[in-house]
Amino acid sequence: MDQLPIYFNLTDRWVAVLGGGVAAARKAELATRAGARVKVFADRLCEEFDQLGPYARLTHVPREPRTEDLEECALLYCAAEDPAQNRKARSLARAAHIPCNVVDSPELCDFTMPSIVDRSPVVIAISTAGASPILGRMIKARLETLLPAAYGRVAAFVGRHRRKVGSKLENLDRRRRFWEQVLEGPVVDLVLAGRQAEAIAEFDTQLDAAAHGAEYRQQGEVYLVGAGPGDPDLLTFKALRLMQRADVVLYDRLIGEGILNLVRRDAERIYVGKLPQEHTLPQLEISRMLLRLAQEGKRVLRLKGGDPFVFGRGGEEIELLAQAGVPFQVVPGITAAAGCAAYAGIPLTHRDHAQACIFVTGHTKNGQIDVDWKALLQPRQTVAVYMGLAHLAELTRAFIDNGADPDLPAAVIDNGTRLNQRVLTGTIETIAKLAADAGLQGPTILIIGSVVRLHDKLNWYERGEGMGTAGASAAADPTAPRSLSAAESAISDRVGPP
Repeated sequence: MDQLPIYFNLTDRWVAVLGGGVAAARKAELATRAGARVKVFADRLCEEFDQLGPYARLTHVPREPRTEDLEECALLYCAAEDPAQNRKARSLARAAHIPCNVVDSPELCDFTMPSIVDRSPVVIAISTAGASPILGRMIKARLETLLPAAYGRVAAFVGRHRRKVGSKLENLDRRRRFWEQVLEGPVVDLVLAGRQAEAIAEFDTQLDAAAHGAEYRQQGEVYLVGAGPGDPDLLTFKALRLMQRADVVLYDRLIGEGILNLVRRDAERIYVGKLPQEHTLPQLEISRMLLRLAQEGKRVLRLKGGDPFVFGRGGEEIELLAQAGVPFQVVPGITAAAGCAAYAGIPLTHRDHAQACIFVTGHTKNGQIDVDWKALLQPRQTVAVYMGLAHLAELTRAFIDNGADPDLPAAVIDNGTRLNQRVLTGTIETIAKLAADAGLQGPTILIIGSVVRLHDKLNWYERGEGMGTAGASAAADPTAPRSLSAAESAISDRVGPP
């Protein structure tokens, strides 16, 4: 270990900063966030200092620092543009016996500044001892994907209840086991969800059980999570966290291996996917299974493609849970229209083409196409049709029969956001034959409107900028291996329960 990592208490202490530029402003910001009072020595301050806000305890001193200025300070940051000015101030810090950091000069530093993951009061510092700050920032980015922003609330919750636990559980080993139970159970989920009153009630229930030597039975819960259109990098942080906590997962056919591999490795997996006209499980049976598993005390992940509340039947699946009083969380995902259109370079709205966008499904409960044609056939509007591949010829003919211009641009996006994505463009009159000739299997989404004309110009993903060289070749070969995304590689090393 080349350096000693420490956390410095700067509350109400003075910190000196030399320089008025952006680097100096960043150091002043860090110090004020840590509770310090800051003196900035510079002729002028850049606009970055104005963004520190009216509550930053900052004093501007329009001259260079003197030894007596530094004697009351806890530390000094040297961030002047003139290296000679920085070296002079460093000598003053040595004379005042305070530590000094010189920006971009590790050989002159008494301490270096780490990359910081801030989940106050949880703070993680990553240091490379000044050897490679960029590597430190890359490691920080990986950690940011693993730690929800609300983890600070968890630490604060634990801090507020430590004394209560100590008074009821005097044995150190019992306290340790209790905290492990709390931090791996539903209390944390409730805190992260912002349900403080329920978290306290659940915590007290568990503490009373532990104090009386009773075995605690975990309450079950269901996580209804939208997995997005296919690319694992489009998952939300919250989705990743709950995927790692679940005891059992029910997943659809639209969930690819890249996403399913991010689920906790020892979780039970149950396939409940559906193909057109071929349902593995009826919808009611899926809802009953969710209810039964949750009532057994399990944390149940219902993983759905896209967004669960946009033609995903998510509302139907949790109605039974709501009636039975089983707790559940809903995590939205990027819906297919937004994700696939973006990866196809087709903006759903554009000032020169469309000021509105409407989502419809080509697959209804009774299997019939039943839409409000007047609402769909409006000028300067984009129409996104979900699940329309099986009836594409019938659907496009119905558009024309109800007054749509046969030359209106249309696109079918097959396996959108995935490495084997394909985009076919044509018109409402031609798109069905193009799709049939290409042998598309889905999942697909149909985009209708003049915004489709932008595809050739804005097609960043299939052109290679998004997919890269490996991705472009994989588009032609869906079975080709690919490297893990940042989210996947960060999670895949975790084995077993979180």
